[in-house]
Amino acid sequence: MRERLESYFEFARLGTNWRTEILAGVTTFLTMAYIVLVNPAILSATGMPLAAVTAATCLSAAFGSILMGAVARYPIALAPGMGLNAYFTYSVCLKMHIPWQTALGAVFLSGVLFLALTAAGIRQMILRAIPHELYAAVAGGIGLFIAFIGFRNAGLVVGDSATLVSLGNIRNPATALALFGLILMVALEVKKVRAAILLGVLATTGLAWCFGLVHWVPAAGGFQALGATAFKLDIRGALGKGVLEIIFVFFFVDLFDNLGTLVAVTKRAGLIAADNTIPRLSRILFADATATIFGSLTGTSTVTSYVESTAGVAAGGRSGVTAIVTGLLFLGAIGTAPFVGIVPPAATAPALILVGSMMLATISEIPWREPLIAVPAFLTLVLIPLTYSIANGLGFGIISWAVLQLATGRFRRQDWLLYVLAALFLTRFIYLGAS
Repeated sequence: MRERLESYFEFARLGTNWRTEILAGVTTFLTMAYIVLVNPAILSATGMPLAAVTAATCLSAAFGSILMGAVARYPIALAPGMGLNAYFTYSVCLKMHIPWQTALGAVFLSGVLFLALTAAGIRQMILRAIPHELYAAVAGGIGLFIAFIGFRNAGLVVGDSATLVSLGNIRNPATALALFGLILMVALEVKKVRAAILLGVLATTGLAWCFGLVHWVPAAGGFQALGATAFKLDIRGALGKGVLEIIFVFFFVDLFDNLGTLVAVTKRAGLIAADNTIPRLSRILFADATATIFGSLTGTSTVTSYVESTAGVAAGGRSGVTAIVTGLLFLGAIGTAPFVGIVPPAATAPALILVGSMMLATISEIPWREPLIAVPAFLTLVLIPLTYSIANGLGFGIISWAVLQLATGRFRRQDWLLYVLAALFLTRFIYLGAS
């Protein structure tokens, strides 16, 4: 049985083993575990029961991650997406006064649309239409993005009313601890210690507890709470007037956030083929779409791939076992939700910074002396972290690529889908500017 599993997950070809995959899965979970606390806190503002959303968050993350690992065999973990949960709560439910049940119906329909486009091969066509140079820029941009999140969580970068951001106080104990964790992780990486990131997170967590820097607040949860949101979605209401645009936003943002994350993780893991294609792409997209549908049925906003999966990849994860382990830990978190917050942000922040720095290696693949390629790549690279959105950065990259190709007379009929994507992104930005 063990040999059959190793053959199915291609351990020999990927150069991995059970120990590495399990440690990588634990690492990914630790960097993602914050979602168990943050997602319910955001969605509960709509009136959704906190305990129910906590259970739905864990269950949907478990289902999506295990499905991705078992079917697509990639080390990509899924959970309710940040940004989309805020849009669900603050724009749809609170600003537009749409009941959360109807909003869940919109999430369900966007997932069905995802599934239909995957079955028709359209999502695969979209991914193939994006120039491979932008893949490298997306991977690098996401590296900057998650490093920026790490700097913020560490307190090293803080908000400033005059300059937008500024240097935090390094005398802050949590910030100093995060810097220590970063140095420790890098030192372990240099010495080629296996599970360097996981060991760094655990060591930093131990120090945080010793110095009284962990402010742990138990969270509600449990399977019994799930009944308050499970199958409460209102699909008929979501098809009503004014909600179709919400379905489109859920669909559009998740589509490109997911594609960007997919490219970044597979590129970091060295899983992209020589012809710049992604093996088993249809299975990846199927898992993502199915997870969103499942999440809406349990009672949470759109489920998507997580950039934190790169932490597990950096720890050596290469197969679907990494994602399955992460999913199993999320499943266990349903019953142990009160303990999920034990690992403080100061312990996971160094992991995000380290992984982000390593992801910048991909930008060496971009021919920076060729303006037609360099400018779209640069816009993609910098606007992902600066706009706090993978979709925005990729959108500007695609638009600028298309415009520059047209302006220099390099239009090719076979690139028609790229120009369609550019027009869709431009329409989206104009719509956002008017709203």
